[in-house]
Amino acid sequence: MLRHPHNPILTRADVPAIEPHLVDCSSVFNPGAIKFGDKYLMVVRTQSRSRETFMVMAESKDGIHFQVEDHIVDFKGIENIKEKIYHIYDARITFIEGTYYIMFAMDMDAGCQLGLGQTDDFKNFRFLGITSNEDIRNGVLFPAKIDGKFMRLDRPNKARHSSGPTSGSTIWLSSSDNLIDWIPVSPVIEGRFHYWDEFIGSGPPPVKTREGWLHIYHGVATHFGSANIYQAGVMLLDLKNPSKVISRGFYNILEPRESWELMGQVPNVVFPSGMIVKEFDDEGFALPSSEVFVYYGAADTCVGLAVTTVKELIDDAYKS
Repeated sequence: MLRHPHNPILTRADVPAIEPHLVDCSSVFNPGAIKFGDKYLMVVRTQSRSRETFMVMAESKDGIHFQVEDHIVDFKGIENIKEKIYHIYDARITFIEGTYYIMFAMDMDAGCQLGLGQTDDFKNFRFLGITSNEDIRNGVLFPAKIDGKFMRLDRPNKARHSSGPTSGSTIWLSSSDNLIDWIPVSPVIEGRFHYWDEFIGSGPPPVKTREGWLHIYHGVATHFGSANIYQAGVMLLDLKNPSKVISRGFYNILEPRESWELMGQVPNVVFPSGMIVKEFDDEGFALPSSEVFVYYGAADTCVGLAVTTVKELIDDAYKS
């Protein structure tokens, strides 16, 4: 993937003062992204000076130059949750059967849970519920049902970085009849210890191609004495049975190299979370020649954009 020359495409300076929480905010990162009509939209994670997390919308005509809205995304109904919610963050957006779903992480006393929101216009948002009952993160929905069921990739938090937060080394496939109650189906991939992806988690939602479900994920190299290094990789999953891995690239496709990726709130991080494929055929498969915009958080401080094509990503998935 190639970094766009306009990078970083969003910084804290682009976030307007939103009273009372986001005045002179500390950071903006880890966006969900979608093409909505002729607009490019992102739901971005912002952090206040109190280190509280809020999500705001950003809009663009070209997918490069974004205007951040002057209000916080409000999921109607989330106030009915009895347990205290400390943060909501890291949105992933998926269009399924005529509506837009937003899955996001929720930090609560019991750990991290996965929440689900819904919108038709990206102006009004509805909270559908908590979709997990364990400490879990990086939930991404498939854009179509498989054998009549909703499917997602997720990452239970069952491991811990050295002197760091609870994390995980296995991406799972889960299924649901109603988008709220989920059943684990099968592990999909494990972290590869001693390499770039020791700890792992899903990135943007999978994309349907003729070769299989194309999926970008993040990996964390933890075997360096001074830092955990967040990188991005790619794999292909079987269209009918996405627990089956067709191919998984051995090499990362993006790693921290620029100063704004190497230095920041959390150094040495590229964290892909939004992906827009521009062209599909009449049957809904991404065209190999299609340009792809991948949006990522950089050093938990700003937002970067990497540009590639579907074919290049598929080719990378086969590299070993």
